[in-house]
Amino acid sequence: MASDLLAHLKTSPVLCDGAMGTLLYSKGIFINRCYDELNLSQPDLIRSIHHEYLQAGAEIVETNTFGGNSFRLARHSLADRVRDINFTGARLAREAAKSFDLWVAGSVGPLGIRIEPLGKTSYQEAHDAFREQIAALVEGGVDLLILETFGYLEELHQAILAARDVNPRIPVVAQVTIDEDGNCLDGSDPETFTAKLEEWGADVIGCNCSVGPVAMLDAIERVHAVTSLPLAAQPNAGVPRSVEGRNIYLCSPEYMASYARKFVAAGVRLVGGCCGSTPEHIRVMKAAMRVGGARSKTAAAQVIGSQPPPPAAPAIPLEERSRLGAKIAAGEFVTMVEIVPPKGTDIRKEVEGARFLKSIGVDGINIPDSPRASARMSNQALSLLIQKEVGIEAILHYTCRDRNVLCIQSDLLGAAATGIRNLICITGDPPKMGNYPDATAVFDVDAIGLVNIVHNLNRGLDIGGNPIGHGTAFVIGVGANPGVPNIDEEIRRFEYKVEAGAEYAVTQPVFDLALMENFLNLIEHCRIPVIAGLWPLVSVRNAEFMRNELRVSVPDSILERMGRAANPEAARAEGVAIAREMLVALRDMVQGAQISAPLGRYTSAVDVLEALGSTSPANSV
Repeated sequence: MASDLLAHLKTSPVLCDGAMGTLLYSKGIFINRCYDELNLSQPDLIRSIHHEYLQAGAEIVETNTFGGNSFRLARHSLADRVRDINFTGARLAREAAKSFDLWVAGSVGPLGIRIEPLGKTSYQEAHDAFREQIAALVEGGVDLLILETFGYLEELHQAILAARDVNPRIPVVAQVTIDEDGNCLDGSDPETFTAKLEEWGADVIGCNCSVGPVAMLDAIERVHAVTSLPLAAQPNAGVPRSVEGRNIYLCSPEYMASYARKFVAAGVRLVGGCCGSTPEHIRVMKAAMRVGGARSKTAAAQVIGSQPPPPAAPAIPLEERSRLGAKIAAGEFVTMVEIVPPKGTDIRKEVEGARFLKSIGVDGINIPDSPRASARMSNQALSLLIQKEVGIEAILHYTCRDRNVLCIQSDLLGAAATGIRNLICITGDPPKMGNYPDATAVFDVDAIGLVNIVHNLNRGLDIGGNPIGHGTAFVIGVGANPGVPNIDEEIRRFEYKVEAGAEYAVTQPVFDLALMENFLNLIEHCRIPVIAGLWPLVSVRNAEFMRNELRVSVPDSILERMGRAANPEAARAEGVAIAREMLVALRDMVQGAQISAPLGRYTSAVDVLEALGSTSPANSV
């Protein structure tokens, strides 16, 4: 597998592990210890840390040998143990990785002293020290070398030369550490150090340590502009606190994950974490990279499929796919009510609710997929049962959280064969939000990639662009959030969804008319029918939850109105009144409404819909 690393990096990013020292410190190892020597005295501890990173999703695990050269080890009277420490470090990482079939990287850091012309150590002495360490790592079985945290190019040059002396074919990742301006500690800017590292024969060029993701991304973008080599980025997790040369960092995994996607978008092929990063950071980064790679995966499949273009069946016209599709195509106002699947197998309440909603003219039943990452009955099963027993169309939420691309295709083909026609394609809530936070998410694709898959299925093409006969007949919906803090990112993703084939959108609950108006203005250039989400609040606590935990924009005025309610019944009535007001205000701005039914109170949804002017929404348009 090791021989394929460089070929692999040309097409797909690889996730490296995070900090070793941070975890050792957190496990009670004092900072005055020689961390590299722990390979000999506490091998089980080192092996267990490698396991933690591998189980979190790391595809490359680095040896615990960052300071394993004779100069650094001499400070602990261990200069004569260079081979033992590095050989054992490589074997420990190899033992941990053997059941994962992943790569082991030999970690090589700077010598910790100044070399000529600024110091008394000669180039040859530096070269010999690196060669001694690298030879032991290669003997121990590493697949590649990561030369990391070098602030002076001439020292890094000697490390590269030593690596080539030991094994000319072993992949070498050369990483410099930079300041906030993107420069090495010796003053070399990204354009300069990139040119030199490429000339000296590095296989991968990158940055690690010193700065957080923001400054490193700026530097990496400059590096990418001047080289075609694969790039590496392993930033620190937050702002450092230096303790005797070792830095302790604090930063949320989500923050690191958001930048993992940005690094990949900037051309980075080896992504990881440096000081302060932990297995939890790597776990969340892994999920984020899967999501972030969805669009490129799907696009690649489309490119492959278009050389030459496969025979695609013409898509069934929207108005012929379902009753919902016909109303959307005709420009009519559509109404949906959300029914959440039960936590068990008793669906009597849900079926009776659907039957009641059909009787008053609701167009479809919107069924979410384990919302808030809670374990519930399959929404696909409930959709089939409601359509069969009630005769009203279901709108199936389909998420990417729990399914790889093979499962997605199988599910969708099965859904099409059993009569499900209406979809809302969404990425899905991460498991950590629910009652099984340790569950593993998949996220092979995100909502954009999912829309591409469904769009191709409608044209009779599978995920590889191969013909499958008659196309499916899905009406393709997507989600949208008018109140998200980063509205520019939301609009960008909305554009991608429309480009991929989305045919209508359902918004998050709307409580702020101005935000909805702004959102509609911003998507005017890529407008598809928009169905406004409405949520009849049941209490001020419900309103606070929506605002602070679900990132839904709930104005202070709404909180105040809910807070003034004298009792629970009054609060529910006020929530319905607020939703009715929003529906009336939005009636001429959107093409439909999706009403949630908190706590399964379907009568509350009907009370909201009555604001359209009739008990039967179907008769109000």
